[in-house]
Amino acid sequence: MPLYEYRCVEDGTLLTLLRPMREADSPVDDPDGKGRVFERVQSLFSVDAPQRSSGNGEGGCCGGGCGCGGH
Repeated sequence: MPLYEYRCVEDGTLLTLLRPMREADSPVDDPDGKGRVFERVQSLFSVDAPQRSSGNGEGGCCGGGCGCGGH
């Protein structure tokens, strides 16, 4: 299941929830029971993948042999 982010329209509280895709845009119950309304927001994230080296000392993801500019 993917993670989705929701922001309270009143105070800006941010929630990150693990939900099925089919429920991504469904209303979110206030976890504190205060009746707040949460709207889905666009999530921004990055993933740092380890770079592989061909062992020839050129570095980059593959040592530059694939044309990706890894040198």
